[in-house]
Amino acid sequence: MTPNEAILSIRNLSIEFKLADGWKTAVDRVDLDLRAGEIMGIVGESGSGKSQILLAAMGLTANNGRVSGSIRFQDQEMVGTAPSKLDRIRGSSLSMIFQDPMTSLNPYLRVSDQLMEVLTTHQGLGKAAARQRVIEMLERVHIPDAARRVDLYPHEFSGGMRQRVMIAMALLCKPALLLADEPTTALDVTVQAQILELLIELARDMGTTIAIVTHDLGVVSRLCDRVTVLYGGRVMESAAIDTLFETPRHPYTAGLIASTPRLDTGMDEELTTIPGQPRLMGTPMPGCPFEPRCAWREARCRSEQPTLIDLRRDESQVPHLVACHRVPS
Repeated sequence: MTPNEAILSIRNLSIEFKLADGWKTAVDRVDLDLRAGEIMGIVGESGSGKSQILLAAMGLTANNGRVSGSIRFQDQEMVGTAPSKLDRIRGSSLSMIFQDPMTSLNPYLRVSDQLMEVLTTHQGLGKAAARQRVIEMLERVHIPDAARRVDLYPHEFSGGMRQRVMIAMALLCKPALLLADEPTTALDVTVQAQILELLIELARDMGTTIAIVTHDLGVVSRLCDRVTVLYGGRVMESAAIDTLFETPRHPYTAGLIASTPRLDTGMDEELTTIPGQPRLMGTPMPGCPFEPRCAWREARCRSEQPTLIDLRRDESQVPHLVACHRVPS
């Protein structure tokens, strides 16, 4: 695909889950484009729908969920596609790194067996060739003494090393798109930095497009080219990383940035907080989901849903999309 062409195009995506008291909406009519070659961050508080979008793109929505709308990956419609066809896409041209590598890796199988299966299944390699490729990929993600450690079990690796194994597994078939669901959440700060540098290196060297879900704006600022901000299952703002941090136009985005600690402002800098509580999944919201917590709210915010408007003045620029009644077009 050519640069600026959408490798993943999401339109009118809604995801609902059937709970004891009925169907509850987790993602509400989301539009999102991911261009080939870029690294995009998807941020927001817990319950904003970030992970559910990635799982829906993989065809892994829970059994009590239903998905409507369109998710097109390389012009292949993913919503409603048969599991057998999805299996041929997942792991080969589309891969995912899950949040907790200890629960994602099978504790009863050696790392070599789990990674070799990816290559024997998707690329038809023999065991000897698959084993060599696995060792090479483990070396590429900077696992020391990979030829020996490849036959260890997951519990014999540290948390950071298990996450490197998951990255190696996801990239074995050189996928066009890598989805990463909070890949550094369970790691200490030093290991987080190493994993982020590794993702940047691999994306550059292998030409892989990345969408990373996180609640950490520090991760986003270090890794991403563009960021999309979700709240209550809807897109609040989306822009190039520099634009978003320098001139956030949605009050929720501004609140997230203001509540993030910074090392360049001094220890006496007081952090602000966003008042109120995050919206509970399924809470009715005919208007803006952020309205109950918004200092900018006005009467129509409660009953009228704002549409995404593009604030850029030059078509050559990255779109700067904002959903707020108070932001002029």
